[in-house]
Amino acid sequence: MNKRIIGYALAKNGNSQTCIASCVVMVHEIFSTSRILLYNYLDASRILNQKTFRPKKNAPSGSKGAQLQKHIDATLGSGNLREAVRLPPGEDINEWLAVNTVDFFNQVNILYGTLTEFCTPSSCPTMTAGPKYEYRWADGVTIKKPIEVSAPKYVEYLMDWIESQLDDESIFPQKLGASFPPNFSDVVKTIFKRLFRVYGHIYHTHFQKIVSLKEEAHLNTCFKHFVLFTWSDQEKSGTVKREFRLIDKGELAPLQELVESILQL
Repeated sequence: MNKRIIGYALAKNGNSQTCIASCVVMVHEIFSTSRILLYNYLDASRILNQKTFRPKKNAPSGSKGAQLQKHIDATLGSGNLREAVRLPPGEDINEWLAVNTVDFFNQVNILYGTLTEFCTPSSCPTMTAGPKYEYRWADGVTIKKPIEVSAPKYVEYLMDWIESQLDDESIFPQKLGASFPPNFSDVVKTIFKRLFRVYGHIYHTHFQKIVSLKEEAHLNTCFKHFVLFTWSDQEKSGTVKREFRLIDKGELAPLQELVESILQL
């Protein structure tokens, strides 16, 4: 079988699951009432937090990150996700990336936490996003050569790795005015690329369980927020520009139709 390497993803032959087409239709229906659902989204995050995969990360009290987190919460509450992802005027882009990285880590933590009893080594022996994509783990330090692991083990490795990055003050400085490293954007891009893979696994493998748990609206709103932050046009100074571009287009392939549907809304 011919396989195409995309990062640590192995592309495999097969047909896409029909649930993604259903998700696209559902996304259009759900986001027609986005203001109501964004309030529900914030409430659901508080309720579902008791099921988190691991403790929620918070910005240090009094830090710039905490101030920006309040801005995020306020704009999410306004019902406008596109406004919520836009860099606030006068703010440092690295500070904005940092606080949002923590926020999106927490969102995935909450969502995956509701599935841990269903996503097991026996039910998900490999980390996949549909029949075409299999992800292997490597962090470049303790595991240098990509290894095949179960989906829950992949997510465990991933969350451990992200937490180690977030807790490293040489990468994510905690003190106001501290400088970010030159490779900061590269670290952030790797984090978002790997978080996307968890969304891919959830949608392709566990979406029916998400529906049975009545969490599909929360999942779709979280994913829309994620997509708009990582890959959307933004208005700035009267011109349209690409705000971040945190994930390469090829990495979006497992959920391409859903991503395109979100960006067109």
